Amino acid sequence: MTPAQLLARLKKRDFPAAVLLLGPEAYERRRIKEAYTTLFPEDSISRHDLAEFSLVQVLDDARALSLFAAERLIWVAGVEAALPRGRSDDDESESAGSPSDASSLAGYLKDPTPGVALVFEAARFDFEGDDKRKQDRVRKFYSAISDVVELRRFASHEARAEADALVRRAGFRIEPAALELLVESLGADIARIAVEIEKLALYAGSRSISTDDITALVPDARASTIFALVSALGRRDRARSLEILDTLTREGEYLPLALAFLSTQFRLALAAREAGLKSASQIQAHFSRMGVPMWGSRADQVYQTVAKFGKPQLERAMEWIFEADRGLRDARPDDRIVMEQFVLKLTASS
Repeated sequence: MTPAQLLARLKKRDFPAAVLLLGPEAYERRRIKEAYTTLFPEDSISRHDLAEFSLVQVLDDARALSLFAAERLIWVAGVEAALPRGRSDDDESESAGSPSDASSLAGYLKDPTPGVALVFEAARFDFEGDDKRKQDRVRKFYSAISDVVELRRFASHEARAEADALVRRAGFRIEPAALELLVESLGADIARIAVEIEKLALYAGSRSISTDDITALVPDARASTIFALVSALGRRDRARSLEILDTLTREGEYLPLALAFLSTQFRLALAAREAGLKSASQIQAHFSRMGVPMWGSRADQVYQTVAKFGKPQLERAMEWIFEADRGLRDARPDDRIVMEQFVLKLTASS
């Protein structure tokens, strides 16, 4: 079941006896929680955390009849804590449950209490990488729950579309480049984007939000200046690169962080060149398949770097990044001089 499908059911007051919210995406989880809480009075809502209560205690609460509320919502957080701990597990928080708890849940769901909605929130593990095995354990343990809502992170284009919709609902105007910067600087995290849009709506008034507004007002947006440096270096534009470096220095940016961004950029470009990728769209698709977050504007930056630098030049750039990193780690380095030397070397290469 998708979040939209569950929200549509809740709008009709058709709530399942039990739902498992699976995944770390906070924005859709918040929307679902708000939809549930509008259906139930506050005094008919119970909240439990399985780090503190057992699953059996929660089910006992669900079976208990209330004299004051015909319908009840029981919101259960930290549901990973109910998983029995296996020999290969090293997380103490997973040691509270036992296999019989899963049987108890299955028994309850064969004859659930009428009017009681159970929502199990499993927000700890993601769908990719090392988390996938752990999440599969959660899914298996709660397999008696047929209504599972997967809360996957938004892809960059999905976050951009949702951000645009949020701006329209908030009733203010934002320049397309500013919206792009907002999404990019916050890593397509729609939960954080939604919070910043609420703030921007109060600030905007009757005027349109610009990229300068985003840089000044949104936390982490100054990282976009580092991306601008990456782009300028990718074009091998020495004057613009030194100008941006000056801006970063005046704004008090931590220059080793800027170098870390540059290192990632050139590593991605070298990998893209070795894979024979010929366009930004191919780069985005290639790295997305590998599980590396890659939105459109970042893929464009990588493509620009691939187009401007050959493989030997990219390899030399990685050597210069290593030298610059070593220089920044000296006992009393002048970070700006170290970075300026790096920029001069990189933009002078032929």
